[in-house]
Amino acid sequence: MKLGVNVDHIATLRQVRGTLYPVPSAAAAICQNYGADSIVMHLREDRRHINDNDVLTLKNNITVPFNMEMSVNKEIVAIALKIKPYSVTLVPEKRKELTTEGGLDLVRYYKKVNNALKLCKARNIKVSLFIDPIKKAVDIALAMGVYAVEFNTGRYSETKNEKLRKSIIDKLTKVSDYAKQKGLFVAAGHGLDYDNVKGIASIKSIDELNIGHSIICRAVFCGLGNAVSEMKNKINGVTL
Repeated sequence: MKLGVNVDHIATLRQVRGTLYPVPSAAAAICQNYGADSIVMHLREDRRHINDNDVLTLKNNITVPFNMEMSVNKEIVAIALKIKPYSVTLVPEKRKELTTEGGLDLVRYYKKVNNALKLCKARNIKVSLFIDPIKKAVDIALAMGVYAVEFNTGRYSETKNEKLRKSIIDKLTKVSDYAKQKGLFVAAGHGLDYDNVKGIASIKSIDELNIGHSIICRAVFCGLGNAVSEMKNKINGVTL
């Protein structure tokens, strides 16, 4: 199973003091060298952490795929079309949220999502949709012609009820299997950490997990490279 590392919170540290460091692209290079299979950055409309220069710099600083998370805001889409990351993941975005709160509503926002998707595909940028693990959402994503879906694991990550967690894993397994059988690249993420990742990593039809906050937090104590290696080992069931 692959690991995509989100380096947004490297930029959060920088923004707290208004300094020029730490540099997200430098952090991304370390993550790559210690086993990250892709690097994720979310260019938010309010630029609360990652900024335009970060995404411009990143593409030239790594050799693994760059997955740019973004809303369907026209300005942000235009930046993606200019930069041409390996892939984009379209996500819902609210200005006051601490982090992404749920999957895309593909019924309500079908036209906006589909328009952004078509523009990106025309530039040969692979498109993934961040959705809740619901079969109907997968079917809509398939009809749109995406190459991948990323399932929201927020509900799994937030619950402490083991019975509910098992139920969520069972549901996620079925939907992931379905998406995989339909030929999609299947990713998952949101709120995953070193303690809860094992349950999601057990789902064989998931190709990649995208994780950020918990890795950056662990890096404070053991270094970024070690934090990435440890998560990679957790995902693949390696006991050291």
